[in-house]
Amino acid sequence: MLRTSAETREHVLQVAHELFYWHGIRATGVDKVAAAAGVAPTTLYRLFANKDELIAAYVERADELTRSWFTAAVDAAGPGPRAKILAVFDALAEHIQPDRCRGCTFMMTLAEFPDRKLPAHRHAVMAKTWVRERIGELTAELARTSPIADPAVMADQLVLVIEGVNASSQALGIHGPARQARALAEAILPPA
Repeated sequence: MLRTSAETREHVLQVAHELFYWHGIRATGVDKVAAAAGVAPTTLYRLFANKDELIAAYVERADELTRSWFTAAVDAAGPGPRAKILAVFDALAEHIQPDRCRGCTFMMTLAEFPDRKLPAHRHAVMAKTWVRERIGELTAELARTSPIADPAVMADQLVLVIEGVNASSQALGIHGPARQARALAEAILPPA
């Protein structure tokens, strides 16, 4: 099957995502990505100048996917900010199923690339920042109709619950502490 350059790039990114996510970024060589994608290494290097560029594109793609599921959850929840916030936790519970989740892509990237100057690190931080900002927008919206002392503090508390789900589900599975996430979010939010 003949692919355009853009289609080949997306195919390589899909393959890289599976390999990097399930086996580790540093543990997966570019040759392995090329072989699994069915492309020559020279083709891969035409698309991505080096492994750092491929990794950065992988993290950017993961960020786009995260934003997509987050936004879809919020949009499907209806108009109320409380329902939107809880919908994020419902979507997260679906997202962390063991057949499709071994932990947070961004946490794993930050663990493998602690150097703040690297594009992969910066993109992972931007992804985490986007979620925090979006939760903050929702708590600010909620504060317009509910008595909330500090919507920014509430947003940080909710983000900590999300981070806890991501961290605990990797080690303890979906039947561990992660199963308490929605109830904890409901306890943080003002009553309906």
